[in-house]
Amino acid sequence: MRPWTSSTWRRVAAVTVTAVCVGYAPIAMSELWPYARPGAPAFGESLLAHAVSPRYVADALATRVAPYRHSLIPMIVHSVLGGLLMLLGPAQLLTATRRRARPHRALGVLFAVTVYASMAGAGLYLVRTAPRDAFSGAAFWIVLATILVGTVLSVTFGILAAVGGFPDLHQRWMLLCYGFLLTAPLLRLEWGALPALLPGLPMTEINRVAIMHLGSLVVFGALLASRARDRRDTVEGLGRSWAPLPVTAVAHLAGAAALGWIVQALSAYGAGGRRLLAGYLVPYALAYAVMALGARRAAREDRPWAREEWRIQLTGLCLAPVVSAGAVAVFRHTLGLDRLTALTAGVAIGCGLTAFGATQVVSLRLMYAREVRRRSASAPLPAARPTTPVA
Repeated sequence: MRPWTSSTWRRVAAVTVTAVCVGYAPIAMSELWPYARPGAPAFGESLLAHAVSPRYVADALATRVAPYRHSLIPMIVHSVLGGLLMLLGPAQLLTATRRRARPHRALGVLFAVTVYASMAGAGLYLVRTAPRDAFSGAAFWIVLATILVGTVLSVTFGILAAVGGFPDLHQRWMLLCYGFLLTAPLLRLEWGALPALLPGLPMTEINRVAIMHLGSLVVFGALLASRARDRRDTVEGLGRSWAPLPVTAVAHLAGAAALGWIVQALSAYGAGGRRLLAGYLVPYALAYAVMALGARRAAREDRPWAREEWRIQLTGLCLAPVVSAGAVAVFRHTLGLDRLTALTAGVAIGCGLTAFGATQVVSLRLMYAREVRRRSASAPLPAARPTTPVA
């Protein structure tokens, strides 16, 4: 039996993501129908009830009637357009892979407009809904707001990169944008899968466990996709690393200290806190291992650009617990949240924030290398020395 090659893995990943997106699209589009017209079919609720239990679904959604009806039109706009985005994403990937420039640009314009319109609907819902009234409470409200901002900024940077003639940056930002969008279907999958590992918990508690790692999973997936599509060994004008050993060492030490504090803080809340901690640590450790191995392998194979991107992203991952610890303090003092809610929210958004920052650093790194190359190309050649004639 032939071993799977990297191209086979890329193909399997693309097919899997496409299947998830296409399957989730009708669920997203019909999710709000029962709130607009009682008794209307809701495919997602039906599937979830069969996968877990009708009581599991009914108890969770009973509290959603008032908040959703208060912002029903914006939520319907958000969910219907969100379903459309699930279809546009794979179409964009397909046209980019096959180098179909005109369809890719046309679909890209439609994708960007749809993102802005869908996120506007979500923004209206969040503005009209008090954090405590969100599903699972204030922590989930904060996570949703963070995903919204990340999605809008990512697609905006992607547009600016395309207009500025930076296709490699455009690709990274659009993959990150779609990663943020994929939190919706992944969350539904976890609502159906996690009860098998955590039996007896209501969906609100399952949701809290899921949000502890959703951000890290999707941005990690976007990074893997970016690295799979960028096969350059080096970039002209790269120069010295922006993530040298002293920088990565300091990031590791700071991250380890903050991670130790997070472990201690969540462990103080008994079984519930340990569930949240496990939901955070397992994906975090997996992402760290893959990034560290990727950087080491790139260094061994003498691929400086791949090594640079892996190390920048790894530095961002190490700093995620530091950002989370700072966010906990901010949420407690500015929003007046209790300690556990602030902990949950702060830890849940840390990886997403630092991955976004690391992608910005990678973008600046590529732009700087291009500027170095431009200046080198435009620099005048040194004048030749005059020769002394030989007598």
